[in-house]
Parts: sequence; structure tokens; C-alpha cells
Amino acid sequence: MIYIGLTGWGDHYSLYPSSVKASDKLPLYSGYFPIVEVDSSFYAVQPKRNFEKWVKETPDSFRFVIKAYQGMTGHDRNENPFENKEEMFDAFLESLQPVLEVGKLQMVLFQFPPWFDCKKENVEMLRYIRSKYKGLPLALEFRHQSWFHPKFKERTLAFMKEENWIHSVCDEPQAGVGSIPTVLEATNKEMTLVRLHGRNVHGWNKQGRSRNDWREVRYLYRYSTAELKEWAANLKALEKQSKDVYVLFNNNSGGDAADNAKEMIELLGLDYDDLSPRQLGLF
Repeated sequence: MIYIGLTGWGDHYSLYPSSVKASDKLPLYSGYFPIVEVDSSFYAVQPKRNFEKWVKETPDSFRFVIKAYQGMTGHDRNENPFENKEEMFDAFLESLQPVLEVGKLQMVLFQFPPWFDCKKENVEMLRYIRSKYKGLPLALEFRHQSWFHPKFKERTLAFMKEENWIHSVCDEPQAGVGSIPTVLEATNKEMTLVRLHGRNVHGWNKQGRSRNDWREVRYLYRYSTAELKEWAANLKALEKQSKDVYVLFNNNSGGDAADNAKEMIELLGLDYDDLSPRQLGLF
């Protein structure tokens, strides 16, 4: 089965009337999509009460892809609020308990930064994470091209299979070593993650130049119908390798992700059971 959703639920203004408060958006979101990526967990380990609220606001079949805290992936190179690595990993796992208890955790996404390249110490870091979170479904997304260099590609994929990492397949601009190619190969028979970042080559490497607006530039892209049809075929190919494929549109700088995701659902002829009722009276 192919499941379509978005990264986050707050910014997709085409889904909501302007009068809806931010705190009320998730129930409306879950009337359109069966999955969502939780991004707030990347910026801070979330208090349990947040996850308790979110699981209550969504249908029984709804699932969360939760992004790993930035300190766990090496993004946060400044002051870390935790005294040591063990404390950080334990706190993050504890925060997930409300989602785990009701069976709504689909996977935890570890997205590594562009400077996390293919070398021994980083491979050992991946082994450490896998050992800390035995039994949890973990997805792995690289941002450094070296992992899929012809010299290392097959070894990277073999490693992910051996360590039971779910492959996060990406569509993104090919803009140097800080971007990766689309590798349509599953590493887990149960599930594969696909994240569609858009193809804004010009904006992709803006992060280091402008700390204030890089996100608005990087993900400014709207997929054409032709591009979505191309990806519909890719998703069907991945579905032959994994039981389930989870697809997240991240091209939302201009509000395009929701529209592209709904179009993809139509192209694939998908019909999800047990979505939240759409509160049409609000529109």
C-alpha cells in the first residue's frame, strides 16, 4: 500500500480556513492524509503532553513519522541541553511513549546533515543509534553524496539492510555533494520512506548563505503533473520491494505540498479508510 502525506501540518494553508487556530489543524489535516511527519521533534525533544494531544486528535489508523532530534544527527553544533549522548537518546525515546503505546509510530526519521559523509566514524554512529533503539522502525536519509558514490553505493545499501534501516528515498535537486541521487531500492521488506523535496536547484544550497530565509528558498517548488506521473511509477516500483511505501511531500515553501500530494493520491487511485471527517461547515 502507498500512503501519502506531508511534512508537518501547520503551514499548509490551502487545507484550512483562515479562521482555524494552529492548535486545531491536525484533526482537519487527518481528514485528507493518513500520515504526517512531525518536524517539531527535530528542533526540541517534545514534551509527552504534545504527543498525547496529537494521538487523541487523529483516527486509529493514522500514523506519525517522527523526525529525530537535531542533536542526535549532528545538526546542532552549538550548546546541547543534555549533559551527554545517553541522556539525549533516552529523553527522546521517553518522549515517544504516548505514540508507541497506541501503535501510531510508523518510524523515526534520522536525516543527517550535508557534512555527514561516508567514513568509518559515521558508520559507527549509525551502529550506535541502531543499538540504542533496538526494535524501533528507523529510517535513514543522507544528505552527503558520498554514500551513493559508485564506489560505496552497494556497500551503503547492504549496510542498511544488515542493520535494518528503512531507506528514505529522496527526490531533490542535484546540486553538488550536499545532495543525493534518487536511489529506487528498498532496504526493508516491510516499509520504505519517500521524501519529495522539490527540484529547486538554485535554492538548494542557500542554507549557508542566509540563516533567516533558507527554508523558504530551498523548498520553493511545485511538481508538474508529468513529474508526479514519473514519481507515481517510481512508487509502484518501490511497492514491489516493500509491503508499504510512505510518501511525504516537503515542497511547501510556496504552499505547493498539499496540492501536489492530493494530485498524487488521484493519480494512484488511492482511497484511504478511517480518515477524520472533513468539517465542511468550516469552509
